Amino acid sequence: MGTMDPKSGTSPLGRRIRVLIVDDSALVRRMLTEMLSADRHIEIVGTAGDAYMAREKIKQLNPDVLTLDVEMPKMDGVTFLRNLMRLRPMPVIMVSSLTDHGADITLDALSVGAIDYLPKPKIDLAATLGDYAADLIAKVKMAAQAKVRPYRSAAGARSGTPDVVRPTSSRPLWSAQRHLKTTEKIIAIGASTGGTEAIKELLMRMPPDAPGIVITQHIPKAFSTPFAARMNECSQLTVCEAHDGQQVLPGHAYIAPGDRHLHLVRDGARYICRLDDGAPVNRHKPSVDVLFRSVVRHAGRNAVGVLLTGMGRDGAQGMREMHDSGIPTIAQDEATSVVWGMPGEAVALGAVDHVLPIGRITDMIQKLISGAPADGQEAVG
Repeated sequence: MGTMDPKSGTSPLGRRIRVLIVDDSALVRRMLTEMLSADRHIEIVGTAGDAYMAREKIKQLNPDVLTLDVEMPKMDGVTFLRNLMRLRPMPVIMVSSLTDHGADITLDALSVGAIDYLPKPKIDLAATLGDYAADLIAKVKMAAQAKVRPYRSAAGARSGTPDVVRPTSSRPLWSAQRHLKTTEKIIAIGASTGGTEAIKELLMRMPPDAPGIVITQHIPKAFSTPFAARMNECSQLTVCEAHDGQQVLPGHAYIAPGDRHLHLVRDGARYICRLDDGAPVNRHKPSVDVLFRSVVRHAGRNAVGVLLTGMGRDGAQGMREMHDSGIPTIAQDEATSVVWGMPGEAVALGAVDHVLPIGRITDMIQKLISGAPADGQEAVG
């Protein structure tokens, strides 16, 4: 499918991936160099301790992928990234501290165009460095073939401009479908790499009385709360991090905490969120498969399933179970996905009814919720 299997050991470029490491800590530069150099398909072409040195080395060395420290002297990582993505777009993986401040800055970096992020390696936890190195290598290989989104200022943003947020008379609202009991409808969304921006684009287009939305995005615990707050600020919906036992209401979106699985459960006439601390599924907690399977059990055909950009295959099997039970399903297309792993796997399983660019998914959700006929050209198979 659209992404390489990290376990295959092959380079997505057909040659060694040239990596430049940018970090103000000499120790972190050395650790990242040693970890990445252990893979024969990756070549460290250089390191830099600040943004100005990085700028010169990018010109000299022409790397394929950049790892970039969030907080650096002279020029911070996001300012440097914004300039880089405007003048010379390239795949960038941010390396940040898992703090509230680090989370906000990293979310800024993702909105500017960074492909993915990793926490700083924990030097005192040697037992976990092997897993960290494997994750780092997989993300560098993924980034080498990811779709890079050039940065454009808010005035020229590709979507999500203020006119998208404001209701317009030309866009029918969900409440206009008088024959529907919208409180019984559910929209379930799963995403991973590139998903923070894809989710933002969907939520910004949703009217304020949309059916309840449950979302699993692969994200660290420290990031899920500030991510939900950002989505609440830019959307007409009320968006929050999900809490155990919380009722799912129309006009609201609930994002899984970064360290818990999110389930949708039917409780009499209500839907509620259930969280659990079970084992990772598909190496993820929260897992999209967990959410989608709970939607199959408790919402059935009252739901719509949406699978967005992401590395790996989490959510593909859950979407297949949705599809087989009669729930309409949508996958983001390859052209607008940062990484067409999860949606591509779902398409390969025959689990997807409609494959669409991100900008058209909200309209399709509305058609499916309202029962209006969908454009046959958008259907799969």
